[in-house]
Formats: sequence, C-alpha cells, structure tokens
Amino acid sequence: MESLGLEALALLALVAFVAGVIDSIAGGGGLLTVPALALAGLDPVAVIATNKLNSSFGSGSATLAFARAGHMDLARMWPLALAAGLGGAGGALALAIVPRQWAMQALPAILVAVALYFAFAPGFGDADRRPRLSVAVCGLTVVPLIGFYDGVFGPGAGSFYMVVFAALTGFGAIRASAHTKLCNFASNIGSFALYAFGGHVLWQAGLVMAPAQFLGSQLGARLAMRNGVRLIRPLLVVMSSTLALRLTFVPGHPLGEYLLGFARQYF
Repeated sequence: MESLGLEALALLALVAFVAGVIDSIAGGGGLLTVPALALAGLDPVAVIATNKLNSSFGSGSATLAFARAGHMDLARMWPLALAAGLGGAGGALALAIVPRQWAMQALPAILVAVALYFAFAPGFGDADRRPRLSVAVCGLTVVPLIGFYDGVFGPGAGSFYMVVFAALTGFGAIRASAHTKLCNFASNIGSFALYAFGGHVLWQAGLVMAPAQFLGSQLGARLAMRNGVRLIRPLLVVMSSTLALRLTFVPGHPLGEYLLGFARQYF
C-alpha cells in the first residue's frame, strides 16, 4: 500500500476524533471515517480493515470510560462480548464470499425503523426496565449476528447493539450505550485480528487515527454519561437516519436510483 502525506494524515486524525465523539454516544462514527479512508485512496478491503483498527481504539476507550464510571456489568455481560467478538471474526473470514449488495439494499429500511424506535419508544429513558430476553438468549442469537455483520460490513452495528440493550435487555440509555460499546469493541477486535493477519491494514493511517479516536471517544462517553437520554436519544435518531439516507444514495441502490431519476425528471 502507498504511504499518505502529512496533510492527509492530519485530516484523517481530525475526522477520527470527531467520529470518536459521535460513535461513543450513539454509534455511526464510520459515517465519517470510512469515506475519509476511501477518499485517501485505500481499496475497499483496506478501508474496512484500517477502520477496524481506529474503531477498536475508539470503542475500547468508550468501554473503559463507562466501566470506570460504574455503568458496566462485566461479570454478567462478558458472554455477550465473547459472542460479538466471535461473530466479528466470522464476518471478517466471510468477507470475500458474502454478497454485500443485500445489506446495501436492506439497511436503509432497517435503520429508519431503528430511528423511529428511539424517537417514539415511550419507555426508553435513563432508568432500567424489565428485560424481554435473557442475556443467554441474546448471546446465542442476535448479538453474534450483529457481530458477524460488523465484521463483514459495519455501518449501523452500534445502533443495532443499542436496540438489543434498550429494547431486549431493558437497560436505560446510559447502561445501554455502555454495553453497546463493550460489544462493539469485541466485534471490532475480532474482525480486526483477522484483517491484520491477512495484511489488509494500512498501519500508517490506522495508527494516526487510533489515538485521535481514543481521545474523541473519551470526550463522547463523558458527554453521554453527563446528559443521558437527553443527548443519546436525539443523536441515535439523527445518526440512524443519516446513515439510512447515505446508504440509500450509494450507486446501484434501487430506491436511490429511483429518487434521483424522479428528481432529474421533475426538477
């Protein structure tokens, strides 16, 4: 892989810092870092692989901040982290054989549903609620699937983990965000290990972005803990909606093509 210039690396570090702030609160930091890496000239696999390096530092930083503040139940939740990590490794292994087009077409509708849930769910607040599914069931079903998706594709994984912890395990906004970061960290590490072993990581970019995203995530986690659902809910809605819109207008998406054609015809 070619090396990047100092200006490009500085811009990547700035993007990673901002992404860390956003990602540690509501997920969606990849909306910034993935396009930035692509614009820097990396091939698609290197973009995903390198992004897993800085994302691992960001999610690990947020996990550490939430854990130190006492918002994380590691003794009870480590099986979910393990399931997410194994799922992420499986996704990285399957990258070459899994058709990604299905995800591109289905994700906007799923993310809109996520945004609507967090916008209108009346019980979503800072207090915990009665769980709908046990930790064991989540660890055997939905969590490894999200981890697999995170390893093979990635955008929106944080929003999906948030749904698990807010809607299924009954956590309030801060604890749901904390455990989202734990699982996100695990699936990032699981997939990153496979990508690094395969030689797909551009270390120069990743090692510049990683400390910047670490620091941004520290700031974001503190903002989330200070403001709770007042900050987490609207940012979740905004990031899920923005990601849905971004994926709709990826070249080749049928809805995006239809909307662009409609706009050209009538405007």
